[in-house]
Amino acid sequence: MSGERPSATPEPGGRTHGTGEDLLWGPLLDRTQELPPQMIAPLVADAVRRFGGRDPVLLLQDYGQLVLAPLHGRGLTAGEPVPIDASPAGEAFLRGVPVEEPQEDGVRMYLPLPDGGDQVGVLALTLDAVDEDDRRLLRVFCALVADLLVTKNAFTDRIFQARRLQPMSVAAEIQWSLLPPLSMTVPLVAVAGILEPAYHVAGDSFDYALNDDLLHVATIDAMGHGLDAATMATVAIGAYRHARRADIGLAEIYAFMDRAIAEQFGPDHFVTAQMMRLDTVTGHLQWVNAGHPAPLLIRGRLVVERLESAPTLPVGFGGEQPVISERRLRHGDRVLCFTDGLVEERAPGGEQFGEHQLIDWVNRVERSDTGLRTMVRMLSHVLKEERGGRTSDDATLFAIEWR
Repeated sequence: MSGERPSATPEPGGRTHGTGEDLLWGPLLDRTQELPPQMIAPLVADAVRRFGGRDPVLLLQDYGQLVLAPLHGRGLTAGEPVPIDASPAGEAFLRGVPVEEPQEDGVRMYLPLPDGGDQVGVLALTLDAVDEDDRRLLRVFCALVADLLVTKNAFTDRIFQARRLQPMSVAAEIQWSLLPPLSMTVPLVAVAGILEPAYHVAGDSFDYALNDDLLHVATIDAMGHGLDAATMATVAIGAYRHARRADIGLAEIYAFMDRAIAEQFGPDHFVTAQMMRLDTVTGHLQWVNAGHPAPLLIRGRLVVERLESAPTLPVGFGGEQPVISERRLRHGDRVLCFTDGLVEERAPGGEQFGEHQLIDWVNRVERSDTGLRTMVRMLSHVLKEERGGRTSDDATLFAIEWR
């Protein structure tokens, strides 16, 4: 649609012209509050058509973070899942920027759907031609579509079903319902996390919140497998959020979680946990490590040290008041947290994967100079391949970047 913007009059042949705002998001904005989930697809398709586009597809990331799966609905073009790696849609998703592919009949556009620093998916459509006004309007339109997908997801299963490409265990259903968005990017800080095995995870989880200038992070690993582990993880995350929202210190949060697990499950059950606080203005990092492997400090694209801390018992064992560890980060530093399932897995030959191999692969992946979300995803997938595709225990990666 390069050239002069169309007026709000019908065009011969039935195409409706109007201001870009009216054509694209007018109908969506008019009905945002009362819009039923099943109307997102036809209204998006109608807006694309009125804007002069065709063949719209809404692609959402699957839970394994391997492909982008189409959301089916009236007006949207049906299709097969698209691999995130080595595809224009995947490039738009990973980089968070539009990708344009010239074609004989126009330009195929792949537009990221951003949601507060995360990416919900990709909107693909074809236009005869594209100018800067089109690009500007489509960016705003995609932000609105992403917001609708996120808000309507709270009371429909259709978006979940589009993203679920394999059978999922009940324990995994519980864990995914607890998770915040897998990534968040704001000017001062970015975070990104991933869980394995995506469709059968049980005891691992993570949580975070950005309250003013203070970033709160927790990673947990509940003992056992299946529903028992998922139940313990649910209580641990709930206790962490409850204590965090009371604005108490890390030592008090640890004590509250410890009591919650002990009172609910008894003395023979425990949850390993790591709680962190980062002042996003000063870079002052504090943490309590209750049974997790030491996080890795990445500086200048290399792992420079393990962030050791005074030993603290896992929550549920009635440990004493923990020592708060502290470190001042430098701009650009990344902190990588992980659970023991990542390094204790044994390769096909029987050798334990171990932290040395983990660090070696972190350094290799960091050399690609990717964004944090892409780095965590790449690292998770390459580590799984190096472990022979084995995930006999849950494994979590969670990274923080002080920007």
